[in-house]
Amino acid sequence: MTNKNSKILVTGAAGFLGSHLSEQLSILGHSVIGIDNMIGGYKDNIPKNIKFHKIDCCDFEKVQNVMKGIDVVYHCAATAHEGLSVFSPFEITKNNYLASVSIFSAAVNEKVKRIIFCSSMARYGSQDSPFHENMKPQPVDPYAISKVASEDVLKNLCELNNIEWVIAVPHNIIGPRQKYDDPFRNVVSIMINRMLQGKAPIIYGDGKQTRCFSYIDDCLSCMIPMLDEKKLNKQIINIGPDEEFVTINKVAELCSNITGVNLPPIYKKDRPQEVKHATCSADKARELLNYKTTVTLKEGIEKTFQYIKKRGVKPFEYHINIEINNDLTPETWTKKEI
Repeated sequence: MTNKNSKILVTGAAGFLGSHLSEQLSILGHSVIGIDNMIGGYKDNIPKNIKFHKIDCCDFEKVQNVMKGIDVVYHCAATAHEGLSVFSPFEITKNNYLASVSIFSAAVNEKVKRIIFCSSMARYGSQDSPFHENMKPQPVDPYAISKVASEDVLKNLCELNNIEWVIAVPHNIIGPRQKYDDPFRNVVSIMINRMLQGKAPIIYGDGKQTRCFSYIDDCLSCMIPMLDEKKLNKQIINIGPDEEFVTINKVAELCSNITGVNLPPIYKKDRPQEVKHATCSADKARELLNYKTTVTLKEGIEKTFQYIKKRGVKPFEYHINIEINNDLTPETWTKKEI
């Protein structure tokens, strides 16, 4: 499938997706360099068999230095806080859009062969689901806008400079190594971390929002071939199961059953701009990547639970400042209730 001994840069290598991806690419025989600013990752996530540098993607000079000799870039780093972006748009935009432009610019200057960008299902906005890749992006919040803008810059620079590109669109990845002490994102991990502390899950709105969740191994099965398969050049590909769409209420029920903590959810008012139904079609991934779901949602939650239980519960860390604090800002964040 892949040429051995490619020199690969993975951004967000201490994070959830980036750490797993770095590890698997290294196991396949590639030379992997990982960078991360450590805002959204854990030190013990970093694979032992990669070269790691603590670098912020917005530090263009350092990015240029680490990019030397790189063949392929996987840009996974992001401040992936869609809901929070409505209230911290500067920080979210800086860490997504400007960081992406920094990575893409340095990569193009180094004449890399291919850039794989990890975008987000947020690109589709509130269109009818399931989402298909041929839908025109309709972002509804600053996070989604930053992702779509990053996609546009990537395509613009790569087309001009004859560099291959692939855009991956994962849908709600879950599994071990996901940051579970972040109060602003990762609904499954938040629920489990709360339940293991004897606290009820918090749900925004009525809990009837629908989502699809992809276990990390199933996501990697699509991400790894993006390294160099020719047919994937200039493709945008959803990654996520389309046979199992669930409500947030159902997610809370599954987490309760698995943790054994049976407390009724605490319902809070809707978060502004939240997309109610965000599910994807996996037809393109099946066609191009032979994608299939091997881990069910229940199994994925179980594996996530075992990871958090083993690593130990943690208090939630409010590590990103709220920039817009008004009547619309969730009290769970302003009063640190999670």
